Amino acid sequence: MNQFKHDIEAIMSHQTDNGFDLWTTPDLKLLKGAPFTTLESPLYLLELGLPLSDPLFAKVADLIFSTWRKDGRFKISPAGAIYPCHVALALKTLCYLGHSSDERLQHSLAFLINIQEVDGGWKCHKYSFGRGEETTYSTPNTTLIILDCLRFFEFPEKEAVTRKAIEFLLHHWEIKRPISPCHYGIGTLFMQTEYPFRGYNLFYYVYVLSFYQTALQDQRFTDAYQRLAEKSVDGKLIVERVVPKLGKLSFCKKGEPSQLATQKFNDINDNLMRSDRANHKNLD
Repeated sequence: MNQFKHDIEAIMSHQTDNGFDLWTTPDLKLLKGAPFTTLESPLYLLELGLPLSDPLFAKVADLIFSTWRKDGRFKISPAGAIYPCHVALALKTLCYLGHSSDERLQHSLAFLINIQEVDGGWKCHKYSFGRGEETTYSTPNTTLIILDCLRFFEFPEKEAVTRKAIEFLLHHWEIKRPISPCHYGIGTLFMQTEYPFRGYNLFYYVYVLSFYQTALQDQRFTDAYQRLAEKSVDGKLIVERVVPKLGKLSFCKKGEPSQLATQKFNDINDNLMRSDRANHKNLD
């Protein structure tokens, strides 16, 4: 029996909270009701060991694809503009659900490649805080999510696209200050180990970058990894921050070691070891 059975049941119990099925609203707002949303809840269930073959995931994928547009974007809310972060979040969920080879997502990939900013990131042009100097930068969180998605694709421009995005994110590690129209910074909250992955924070930052050789060879990544590693106790990762509604679940209790967060930390270490072996082989 799945040891996280009760957590799975708890997440499932929220499916109709927003007045419709699959964590959405009757007018298909896919990010309504955080943290139990259509784009997030399936990712929790995957973490908890619900198999991809479960019919629920096919239904969720169909729902997300129903909001897809021919230009590659996703209309995850019936009103308002479509921002790059909307496309990124929908694309991420579909990639994790095993749909990266779907032709529709090739259009989404092309859309994102075409709007990559000069600084290497992706920018949501929504200026809620005005237009200060910091808003000349791309949005770090959106960039990190897109970089996570790009792991699932192979395309001719991949090295050039990812290299620029990685440099943008590593540059933010240097400057630390809040940047982009959404004011994402690297400060106290960023440095807290947040799990499950929901936002721009040290754990997700190191996890995504660890899949890219360009980042693994950079001292700035090494510094970030070391800050994360310092938070482990006897090889186990402690959850320092979790959204309160998820904090009641057993797999991500605040202040306690998490088996599943530790698995993610081990994935990072595996990526580092593979990189070291490849470097030694090249030297030989």
